[in-house]
Amino acid sequence: MTTIARATDTLTRDALAVLQPGFTGTTAPDWLLRRLGEGLASVALFGRNVRTPEQVAALTARLRAEREDVLVAIDEEGGDVTRLEVRTGSSFPGNLALGAVDDVGLTRAVAAELGRRLAECGVNFNWAPSADVNSNPDNPVIGVRSFGSGTDLVARHTAAYVTGLQSSGVAACTKHFPGHGDTAVDSHHAVPRIDVDAAVLAERDLVPFRAAIAAGSRAVMSAHILVPALDPDRPATLSRRVLTDLLRGELGYDGLIVTDGIEMKAIAGTYGIERGTVLAIAAGADAICVGGGLSDEGTVRRLSDALVEAVRAGELSEERLADAADRVRALARWTAANRPDAGARDTADGDVGLRAARRALRVTAAGEYTPVTEAPYVAAFAPVANIAVGDETPWGIAAELTRLLPGTETGSFTGPDAGNEVLAAAGKRRIVAVVRDEHRHPWMGAALDTVLAARPDTIVVEMGVPLAEPRGSLHLATHGAARVCGRAAAEAVAGV
Repeated sequence: MTTIARATDTLTRDALAVLQPGFTGTTAPDWLLRRLGEGLASVALFGRNVRTPEQVAALTARLRAEREDVLVAIDEEGGDVTRLEVRTGSSFPGNLALGAVDDVGLTRAVAAELGRRLAECGVNFNWAPSADVNSNPDNPVIGVRSFGSGTDLVARHTAAYVTGLQSSGVAACTKHFPGHGDTAVDSHHAVPRIDVDAAVLAERDLVPFRAAIAAGSRAVMSAHILVPALDPDRPATLSRRVLTDLLRGELGYDGLIVTDGIEMKAIAGTYGIERGTVLAIAAGADAICVGGGLSDEGTVRRLSDALVEAVRAGELSEERLADAADRVRALARWTAANRPDAGARDTADGDVGLRAARRALRVTAAGEYTPVTEAPYVAAFAPVANIAVGDETPWGIAAELTRLLPGTETGSFTGPDAGNEVLAAAGKRRIVAVVRDEHRHPWMGAALDTVLAARPDTIVVEMGVPLAEPRGSLHLATHGAARVCGRAAAEAVAGV
């Protein structure tokens, strides 16, 4: 195939402008810097690009030396989904914890502090918040990433998050439109389908997006989900009915529309990334998120070539591509104009995440609880992490309990014999069993049954969605698995 993207004509510049690619390494590769000079307007950061805040700041400064108004995007929800603190766990408890507290002022403050830290690193575009109403308790990919299962609660906290984040000069990207909360399939693996009528969608799933739009969300991310009531043929990311008629027309949204990762199987496995990219822009998307898995120059070339060739073949109008590129550049101008000054450090609230995690902790005791004073055994019942969360980020309470109770031991368990394995490993130590979404994993519930039958003094810490009945001598629901959630739980276990 002829490589068109090496040219620097207007059409190719527009094609590059709508891409939000990732890369490997902790410094900007030469090909990325060169593409910024040729029209690329956005760069995406993932956990693989992050070592320290100082390193990220140096990286983004290098990008801006090449293009001053570059959009630097990141998937930093806080809570379970963190990139800035991918190797330590987040300093912020995540959406479900904030929804459990239900203090919109606190949500706004958490988002503002998270935004301040991103801005300090030179990141100006955050693919957050999740505005999904977690109406399906078995949802494998949203869960604690949602503020909750109540429409009004999710709406008011989504608006507060958008306001707080953007007060720091970081553009919010509300996701996953038109709502990923009622799915039983992870769109990283296949196309989820939501079979409810349009009235349910309007009264439940669309309400938080209306709130985000009213709050001024600078971007909205589409979901790779099929909603037959809206479009029986194409997933939302590729649907003109969803992106143009509904989001632009009915909801009156005029900001940037960005796709979820185009290489996710829901799109890549059914349409291919080149065809998916063309269809998404034609449907009304303005930017293509790519790079969570694919992170090379060849991918950028393939996608920009596909867009240019689609215009030349008459499959995509030049005006639609130009409009998409203009929206990307408009957001870049907004972030440049709203860049925080040096005085922003004076507004730092470094403890707001921990305060929120402590407030979100739900404690249920079987009787009068006596704090643990001797080093316990922490048994983590570990499900497979979903792709959005990843398996790099540590979770649990063992590290925090070790800090409070030196000598604490820990192990990770899974499978049908996990309960007996825990009893053998713990010996005479007090057991702290840490679970994540017990209600979704029958083996986990069975393992807890075994442990509690033999050791009724076991403490249970639920770090997922707390839908299973509380049990154990003490049951702690943290509403998330962020590092600060682990600290709040460890403090309760040790009585400090």
